[in-house]
This record gives sequence, C-alpha cells and structure tokens, in this order.
Amino acid sequence: MTDRYSKQIIFPALGEKGQRKLSESHVVIVGCGGLGSMIATSLVRAGVGRVRVIDRDFIEYHNLHRQILFDEDDIRNELPKAAAAERHLRKINSSVEIEGVVADVNHGDIEELVSGADLIMDGLDNFEGRLLINDVSMKHGIPWVYGAALASSGMTTSFIPGKTPCFRCLSTNAPAAGLVGTCDTAGILGPVPFIIGSLQAAQAMKLLTGKVDKEQHLTVIDIWQGIFQRFKTGYRKGCPACQGKYEYLEGKSRVATTSLFGENAVQVLNTSGSEVNIKEMALQLAQTTEVTYNEFMLRFQADEEREMVVFADGRALVRNTNDESLAKALYAKYVGM
Repeated sequence: MTDRYSKQIIFPALGEKGQRKLSESHVVIVGCGGLGSMIATSLVRAGVGRVRVIDRDFIEYHNLHRQILFDEDDIRNELPKAAAAERHLRKINSSVEIEGVVADVNHGDIEELVSGADLIMDGLDNFEGRLLINDVSMKHGIPWVYGAALASSGMTTSFIPGKTPCFRCLSTNAPAAGLVGTCDTAGILGPVPFIIGSLQAAQAMKLLTGKVDKEQHLTVIDIWQGIFQRFKTGYRKGCPACQGKYEYLEGKSRVATTSLFGENAVQVLNTSGSEVNIKEMALQLAQTTEVTYNEFMLRFQADEEREMVVFADGRALVRNTNDESLAKALYAKYVGM
C-alpha cells in the first residue's frame, strides 16, 4: 500500500515515519457538513488509520454545493450524513477503518464518542458544540482542530491541552442568540469550507506526526475579498476550562428544551437572557423562506414538517415535533447559539 501514499511520503516533513504515524492514528470528526466532509475525505485519502465520523443530520439538496462527500443518490436513499460518509469513504480507501456514527453529540455522550482518539476535528456549525469539544479536550488531554465557515469567510486554529491556549481563552462565552449568522441566514459559498476544511486536515496531519507549531495562530480568510490573515493567540486570565472547570461537559448549557406534550411542540429556552433582533433575523430569513413577524416574534417554516416561532427574548417554539434534540438543532441552525 506504500505506493498509494508515495507522493506524500517523498515530502520531507512527512516521510515514511510520518506516514506510519498517520496509519496508527485515530481521529474523531464531529459534524459532517461542509467542513467535516472535506476533513474526512482528506484524512482518509492521506491514510489515517482509523476515522470516526459523527453526525445526527440527513442530507438535503441545499447541502450539495458545499458538502463534497455526498450526491443526489444519498438524498433519494434518505441516508443520514454519517452513514453516507462511511459508504463513500470506504470506497476511497479500503485500508482505513471507518465508522459512521449517527448521533447527536451532547454532554452525555461525547466522552464515550471521542474515547481513544488521538485528535478531534471540528466540523460543527454551532458555537456551543465547540465549547463542549473544548471541555472534553481539556479534561482528557486530546488535541482538537477548530474550524468555522460562514458566507465568504472562515477561520481555523488548533488547541493542544497543556501546550496552547484553549478555545475559551479566545471566546469567553457563546455569542448572544441571533447575533452571529448561520448558513441559513447569512448563506455560505462552497469554496469556504473546502479551504478551511483543507487547512484543518493539513494541521491534523502535522499534529498526528508530531509537528507542533511553536506559536499558535488563528487563520482567518475571506475568499470574496481575497483576504488571508493570521493572528497570534494567547491565554486568558481566569479561563474556566484552563482551571479545570468543564461547565459545558457538566451539562450547564445555556440552551434548555422542554417538550410541550399535548401541543406536539418543543420550547427552546435561551437561559443566557440575550435577546434576538427580530427585524434583522426576519430580513435574513426572508431571502429563503416566507416569514411573518412583528416586534415581539417571527414565524417561519423551519423544514417541510416543522414550523418555528422565535420570540424577542431568545425563546423559540418548534411545532410538529416532540424531539427535543431536533428542536435544539433547528434552534442552532436558524438562531445560532
């Protein structure tokens, strides 16, 4: 199988020793959308020995412009992203142990899902999930590579417990609900997750082969403006995670859900107390779906079956479901965390 990797083995910084390290590595990819699918195909092609891909969602047509692993057959077959990813990745490299896990990553299951991993890759689309990854990374000493993509911009960096600042050193808390756009409100250009996911995969190869940068930088790009920047990061005094306080891993999430039995609806409560700019959110959503709103609330169709009502105080009702996990996912998708 050496011939498969011959072109990267002759790269001096990797070599045969580095290739062996890749083949002995175990990587967990959390989220398999635009970023996750790019990371997964890159690392499987590179010969990482074991890859676990975790995602709770199904594939839709609007995913295909940026999620490189999937095709129209996957949609017709109604495959979850993790299951489709496993099928496609096995065809790319049969020598890699690949596992697709259809699951909602949360504080109750993340420790088991990342157990034994040498590295965690961020393929998520919400802030709170990343705070959860950061907690489990710090608690168990597992490095992770962060990535984010939105509109024409993206950013990435890596975190190594005990050697670099952590994610919470950069971000004190999740941003207020509705303050940061999502792919469904701000849109996204396909090349952005391709570039950021590729940078994440390259960083993963460096970390797995023992090549750690002396200084940590946050890389930020804007492909529409043609901007590529790097910012040095540093520790934050009083960072809870660096002090061993894993608030998100302990379930102290700022988003709570309650099933409203008898109404076939779930209420999503933002416990941070932050408010939503109803008018701004309505204008963003109006580009893709029909929205009705007033100064107190807005109403729109979240998917084919479920209606969503968002209130100015950050609270939301997701109608036509009693699935609290799904309601929380839709809240992250449209309102953000």
